[in-house]
Amino acid sequence: MIYTIIVIYSVLMVFILCFAFIQANLIYHYLKSHREKKYKEPVALTKFPYVTIQLPIYNELYVVEDLLEDCSKLDYPSDRLEIQVLDDSTDETVALIAKKVDEIKKRGIDIVHVRRDSREGYKAGALKYGMQFCKGEFIAIFDADFLPEPNFLSRTLQQFDNENIGMIQTRWDHINRNYSRLTKSQAFGLDAHFTVEQTGRNSGGYFMNFNGTSGIWRKSCIEDAGGWQSDTITEDMDLSFRAQLKGWKFIYLEEVASPSELPVTMDAWKSQQYRWNKGSAETTKKILGKVYASKISLTHKIHATFHLLGNFNFVCVISTAILSVPLLYVKAKHPELKWFFELANVCVIGFFILGLFYWISNKRQSLHREVNALEFFVDFILFLSTAMGMSLHNSLAFMSGIIGFKSAFVRTPKFHLMKGSRNWQNNKYVKIKVKPITILELGAVAYFGYALYLAWKLKDYGLFPFHLMLFFGFGYVVFFTFEESFEWSFFKKEKIA
Repeated sequence: MIYTIIVIYSVLMVFILCFAFIQANLIYHYLKSHREKKYKEPVALTKFPYVTIQLPIYNELYVVEDLLEDCSKLDYPSDRLEIQVLDDSTDETVALIAKKVDEIKKRGIDIVHVRRDSREGYKAGALKYGMQFCKGEFIAIFDADFLPEPNFLSRTLQQFDNENIGMIQTRWDHINRNYSRLTKSQAFGLDAHFTVEQTGRNSGGYFMNFNGTSGIWRKSCIEDAGGWQSDTITEDMDLSFRAQLKGWKFIYLEEVASPSELPVTMDAWKSQQYRWNKGSAETTKKILGKVYASKISLTHKIHATFHLLGNFNFVCVISTAILSVPLLYVKAKHPELKWFFELANVCVIGFFILGLFYWISNKRQSLHREVNALEFFVDFILFLSTAMGMSLHNSLAFMSGIIGFKSAFVRTPKFHLMKGSRNWQNNKYVKIKVKPITILELGAVAYFGYALYLAWKLKDYGLFPFHLMLFFGFGYVVFFTFEESFEWSFFKKEKIA
């Protein structure tokens, strides 16, 4: 039994360490790309291909008007642009969109309000439906909470300078990053993806992915790759890999950003994380075999593997965390295994690589101010703790995708909290209740609280920081789940910081 625990623990830790080395490689490519890159002023377009803007909408009462207004103000010839509002809504959003579309049409803009008979295929189904009659040679896609800058099309279209380029992805910015500790933590993690990770992959020539929004596709690329498919709930990652396996090239533009909104409640964040984690597992099942059957290099296959399996890290984290407690007993009672525990210390390398990964991202995000090392360290530890606190929830989501458990595409509620004083409790889409997973997370708080006591009892503090972050992380997730569910008054946020 002891050796079974050690073997499982070792395999999972090796995966985490290998993932860290992949991130180190992305750091190298990111820094290299910035050393070699010379800034180029955006050039004026001389050709204006026909562009379709697709806006998949489902019950977005609070944000849809701003989205439509910003899309109507894109700096592009109106006779070369159409806007498709792919509206699957079932509430008063429908009437709101109809009114706004009519208003925009009167300005001479080609905008159409598209309704389907059913919500079949969810977002992928809506995008596929709209493609049947879209006019554009290029298709830009924005989710409901995104606010594209007026020069979005001119900045992206100029990158399609050869026929092999199939998609341009731009960086997400976050309007409400300072709304609360939760939004700061989300922004901290996403900023790293949209700087070091995406740029590193693109610079290294590895597969990267469309992030579902704030990107523009060549229509022929989508068609050649097999079109939008709804057999996974991360249709963006699925199409990205299929297109690149077909030989299409992608470009990531870190310097072009589109403002968006982060979830402000724990329940909304969990909903988003469940979809991302489960969907990535479904896509892994569908695509990984095709990656290894392709003719891309072994290095590219390895990067693609860790890209697809990135969320498997949550499974590794919660599994090693659970196993680490009985290992404290093993270490105390089996001194002959001292060699194993000394060898396991090499995994600390992964922590420092991760720290460097987020430090570089944080510096990129703080171009106009000096990065305070202590402030960064606090944000980094709080981010890691929160991610650990989500590891059980995200692991179950990932495993449900691997097993093949089917579920509906659950949208993330939008709050429109970037302007003035608003309270999310008034949002009609928020229906928070304590779910069974919260009871398991509460059990995790007790479990890792016991781990802290055990470290004190055995006088073995090697894993104490790890268990402390787990205890805090799960406590944070559980506390705010209950706080939202029962509308306690603690830490309510009324205004944007």
